[in-house]
Amino acid sequence: MNRLLPRALLAPAVVTLFLWMIVPLLMTIYFSLIRYNLLQPEISGFAGLENYEFFLTDPSFTAAVLNTLLLLGSVILITVIGGVALALLIDEPFPGRSLVRILLISPFFVMPTVNALLWKHMMMNPIYGVLAQVWRFFGAQPVDWLTDVPLFSVIVMIAWQWLPFATLIFMTALQSMNREQLEAARMDGASYLQQLRYMVLPHLGRSIAVVVMIEMIFLMSVFAEIFTTTGGGPGDASTNVAFLIFKQALLNFDAGVASAGALFAVVLANIAAVFLIRMVGKNLD
Repeated sequence: MNRLLPRALLAPAVVTLFLWMIVPLLMTIYFSLIRYNLLQPEISGFAGLENYEFFLTDPSFTAAVLNTLLLLGSVILITVIGGVALALLIDEPFPGRSLVRILLISPFFVMPTVNALLWKHMMMNPIYGVLAQVWRFFGAQPVDWLTDVPLFSVIVMIAWQWLPFATLIFMTALQSMNREQLEAARMDGASYLQQLRYMVLPHLGRSIAVVVMIEMIFLMSVFAEIFTTTGGGPGDASTNVAFLIFKQALLNFDAGVASAGALFAVVLANIAAVFLIRMVGKNLD
């Protein structure tokens, strides 16, 4: 009886959480296997794998997958390297460190749509943007970022917003590092790079894995920045899997194909997660 009571108390929460996750998944699987286009309600019935075939043979599919992987890898690489560098930079005490930490973390609390609008109009506008003024100051022709390099522009926006998150995680991890070991390494003649390679990075291994996993979950579903700035274009230059699903669901009104795309995104996210986590673990063991 004493063993059953805790389980009985936990049962409602566990069942609720299970239903919260499994019901949407089952509905997505169901819709992916039927014909369900809101513009053609008279056409219905079991579709089998037709929706998956239609999504996988979409002309934009290959570009969307490649753009998703490139965006994912680039943002994670920038935030991990930049986050470690910033965390190490502000780890040592200096005047105004608390204010600097607050300023570094603040971009993470900006909403994605606001972040995209800030970069689109304030920074990257080819006429009155900050970057255009800098280019003119040095006598260069301003760059139309969102037209000439749309995917790179989106990567910059997202990396700027997620860099504070990585910095915060690494900064917290560095606080728990054994300072006596670092001091002993210095006394034994270890250079800064040697300390970084053999002591600091292994200590940050778990934190790096956490940052990679969390960012991957959210970056697979990047949408607001693309919708607000480039609209997936020019052409398919900045279309990712999430935006392609949006085009099928809300532009083509095809819920069946969009559901098939959503399940593909889940599979892609899991494959990328396993690959990156194993790669990070092997490099830091």
